[in-house]
Amino acid sequence: MAKPYGNHAPPELPGGQNPLKDLPEELTTKSATELAALIRSRAASSVEVVEAHLRRIEQVNPSLNAIVTLTVDAIEQARTADAELMRGGKAGPLHGVPLTIKDTIETAGLRTTSGSRLLAESVPERDATAVARLKAAGAIILGKTNTPEMAIPYETDNPLFGRTNNPYDLERTAGGSSGGEAAAIAACLSPAGLGSDLSGSIRVPAHFCGIVGLKPTAGSVPMDGHIPAATGPLSLGACIGPMARRVEDLSLLFKVISDGQSGKPPPGSLKGLRVAVFVDNDAAPISEETVQALGAATRALIDAGVGVSEQRPPGFAGASQLWIELFSGAAREQLREFYRGRESEAGPLVSPALQTASADTAARIERAEALAAALVKRERLREDILRWMKTIPLVLMPVGAVAAFAHGATRVAVQDRTVSIFRAFSYAHAANVFGLPSAAVPANRSAEGMPIGVQIVGRPASESVVLAVAEIIEEALTS
Repeated sequence: MAKPYGNHAPPELPGGQNPLKDLPEELTTKSATELAALIRSRAASSVEVVEAHLRRIEQVNPSLNAIVTLTVDAIEQARTADAELMRGGKAGPLHGVPLTIKDTIETAGLRTTSGSRLLAESVPERDATAVARLKAAGAIILGKTNTPEMAIPYETDNPLFGRTNNPYDLERTAGGSSGGEAAAIAACLSPAGLGSDLSGSIRVPAHFCGIVGLKPTAGSVPMDGHIPAATGPLSLGACIGPMARRVEDLSLLFKVISDGQSGKPPPGSLKGLRVAVFVDNDAAPISEETVQALGAATRALIDAGVGVSEQRPPGFAGASQLWIELFSGAAREQLREFYRGRESEAGPLVSPALQTASADTAARIERAEALAAALVKRERLREDILRWMKTIPLVLMPVGAVAAFAHGATRVAVQDRTVSIFRAFSYAHAANVFGLPSAAVPANRSAEGMPIGVQIVGRPASESVVLAVAEIIEEALTS
């Protein structure tokens, strides 16, 4: 098949608008890794890089509504970064590189709203640990990207800022809940940044917008400073992770924000590697174009010497129902507490979750017993999966059933059926339920020109191998 994203150029927006044509340079098309190298070598200054991205944001963001808050002193920070280099100061791996952050992740001195009216003027005093680590590596936080209210996927829309549009078709969603981040990166408003993921919220927007994204192993990246908080059972599945246009950037950012993990595989770790291809989870069929994307990715792995076979991993088919049993009740309770006494300020996606559940003792005991049973079931299935993955450590599978859908859709047509949005993207749930790392990477386009991604799921703490396999697919299909 033809490579759908040659040279990683940004999409041409509807109406024939090419946001690059009026720019004197193409710094905004470079990866974060490339920009860091240009800045360190002084082939480009941080000021030039930041200014190029700000011009692009001014030109393109009104069509997308991807970035909702800008850092007012980003250029001054860039001047400081350039001055440090001129003085011979030590340069971190992201020195002078502008990045964006999903609006659910706290940034000191920079508004963080989670798309909620309750946080409309909230300015945190401290950075989330993941953000602090980016800054310590030299990154400049350029701004915050749009999210659905309180990160309820799969469409980025909220009462404060409205909806984010897909760069490939403004009438379609960029996905959620990291949809603003995905749209900003795809349209070259930002080279890379941070999203978060409890049910595919990094991988689904990456799939919709033709970029790459990593949902790390649960617990490998600190989740403090995320709103909503990853507490109780939610901590088993919720993650902060990197998003970018290139897999090399996922590796770089993951190394910076994680608790000591490397983004690169050890030498020889891919020799004799086996990958299972999983194409049907019984919850939703997948489009023929998604089948073709999996086929193209499979051929790329076979050509690279990877052993590939079609298999059904234990536990994956039932992961969507288990996701509901583990996480939906906890998420609703968290939202009820957050909005208690101010329920009228909730938007249309959150309001249904605020309906008061029975608080009598019998009902509370019943909910606790159901959660305990789900946790036991999860541990049993996870043991089965990890035992199976000793032989086949990676799974290649869809991110979802279809490409990006129209704004406001509640169901999508796939093959000869219509299915709910939740079921259509149930393929993303297994990695969250079982705490596994998973990377999304583009592999095809739909007949309408919309990106279609695939995901690679690995064993816990195997991000380096997951990303190495994602890079094989990227090099074969998008370079």
